Amino acid sequence: MNKSRDPATSDQAWEGAAGSLFRRAPAPEAAAPKRVRSRGHRVDEVPAFLLHSYPYRESSLILDVFTRTHGRLALVAKGAKRPHSALRPVLAVFQRLKLSWSGAGEVKTLTRAEWSGPPQRLEGAAAMSAWYLNELLLRLLVREDPHEALYDAYAQALARLTVQPQLSATLREFEWRLLCEIGYGFDPAATGDGTPVQAGARYRVPLEAGPELEEGGTSLGTPMSGRALLALAEGRFDDATAEPELRRLLRERLDYHMSGRPLATRQVLRDLQFFLPSRAAGRSPESEAGGPAEPAPSIRDGNGGRA
Repeated sequence: MNKSRDPATSDQAWEGAAGSLFRRAPAPEAAAPKRVRSRGHRVDEVPAFLLHSYPYRESSLILDVFTRTHGRLALVAKGAKRPHSALRPVLAVFQRLKLSWSGAGEVKTLTRAEWSGPPQRLEGAAAMSAWYLNELLLRLLVREDPHEALYDAYAQALARLTVQPQLSATLREFEWRLLCEIGYGFDPAATGDGTPVQAGARYRVPLEAGPELEEGGTSLGTPMSGRALLALAEGRFDDATAEPELRRLLRERLDYHMSGRPLATRQVLRDLQFFLPSRAAGRSPESEAGGPAEPAPSIRDGNGGRA
């Protein structure tokens, strides 16, 4: 049963926010880049995606969104559950949005939402893969920490999932981009002392370091071939022979940085394996798509709160 939570109501002003509306703003510099309009505690028309939502009080929703310029945010969408709410048909997962909000607390108030692109149709394994990406973002990103390059990578991954050329390549690439963006990447083309990785050699990759040459039967780190490490370094995520090694390496590192807490999407997929058509063909959907499915309501986000 879902329980309501009161959003934060702090009136503390943003550090570095625009001045009073009654004070003349300084003239912008000649070559200043275009910025999202912000007036005091109000922000307008920010590119965003909805990651997850849950009910709040009688008629509202709490939204967990991923924005390009402000990172992950929590917004309250007042009245969004009402049958005739203008927000109700707009707030769709995997859809490009433009959002406006106000407020300075932990949970802001959504003031406007609109689509900023055509509908993105995701079905079957592609939809489960997209939910998997959402859960990774909910687990590993802290709130109000912008990652513009990661936002672009997420948008690109969703676009590729709509055409479904190769699900596993899309997921492995996003997992790697996510690890690098949040500071947990490494140089797969060289060992710790700078020696270039050789395609024919064997290596071990510790969870908090880069590859080291496998010597003396050491068991520390994920075993990897030099060929798979070079595929990672060169961005060849569609290399079918390297994919099993890359999947194991990336999954182990993601699990480590999530403190070993299992992903709900993977567990849901395991439960569904006996009912999906791909099982009848002798192919596990988990091995193809990396274990995604729709997150359960009990998912916990990167801040320790309910997503």
